[in-house]
Amino acid sequence: MTDNAIRQATAIAHPNIALIKYWGKAENTTENEPAVSSLSITLDELATRTTLTFDTAYKTDRLTLNGKPDTAKLPRISSALSVMRQLAGITTPCHIDTSNNFPTGAGLASSASGFAALVVAANQALDLNLSLQQQSKLARAMSGSAARSLFGGFSKIYLPHAQLEPAPFGSNYAEPVAPADHWPLEVCVGVVSEEEKAIGSTAGMENSRNTSPYYSAWTAGNDADVINAEALVQARDFDKLAELSEFSCLKMHALALASRPALLYWSGATMDAMRAIQRWRAEGTPVFFTVDAGPQIKAICAPGYGELVAQRLSELSGIKRVIRCRLGQGARLLD
Repeated sequence: MTDNAIRQATAIAHPNIALIKYWGKAENTTENEPAVSSLSITLDELATRTTLTFDTAYKTDRLTLNGKPDTAKLPRISSALSVMRQLAGITTPCHIDTSNNFPTGAGLASSASGFAALVVAANQALDLNLSLQQQSKLARAMSGSAARSLFGGFSKIYLPHAQLEPAPFGSNYAEPVAPADHWPLEVCVGVVSEEEKAIGSTAGMENSRNTSPYYSAWTAGNDADVINAEALVQARDFDKLAELSEFSCLKMHALALASRPALLYWSGATMDAMRAIQRWRAEGTPVFFTVDAGPQIKAICAPGYGELVAQRLSELSGIKRVIRCRLGQGARLLD
């Protein structure tokens, strides 16, 4: 690619919700390597759309997020793009125009979908011809969860398979577990707050690694949880997956709560929804919860139960709105 060419590409990606949680980064890594394995589902209704325009007429990179200039987030995104520019052998500035149809930075994995879309668009615009595995590694280096948003349905990052590889790709990447139509679970996202969280995931993970007395136990158990969860997905065993996923979620938040200072991502409405969902399951509705680093509640239910669960969730105090989702596709280019 010549440095004076104008190149543009648009990609869409969806956030993924970890059923077996990722919380913690490996020590002494320059490539954002995760410390634990994880398994997730990719959602269809929530989406990030990103257009990259590389043009020598620009003096510097610039970012438009949800229709407004954003200088605060630009350095991280510009740094990520510079890795891909280096691979292409150019220094051309870029205008990043990206938008989310869901709250940004509020515990709904907007960084995962955002960086997945960025990698796919840049791979096309810069003619890099990277493999899906290489794209997943680059996305992971930008945001740990972004590696999984390259894939639809169910996907995982499983650490023991990794082979060391030189920068910029690092060693860990996501892999597909099962397509969306293997087990078309439904997800109801209960939005508790539209605000960005006060403590981001990266800072929170480092705080937990450095201060929580539970951290070593957390890292020791995740590989087995991912192996078990993958088997349950393949068998479509809802009840056992519900128990294991809630167990993983509560372990992660116990770890965060035992950090210093404590990381409390839940609100009162989050707690009320968690209790309600466990009560509904005990009464016979196939549904379980998971909560990431934010107050939003995600209710995962068996196929055909989304409407019922969404209605019940919307009636709970503190739930501002409910977004119904199914399992979606991986990151992809748009014409």
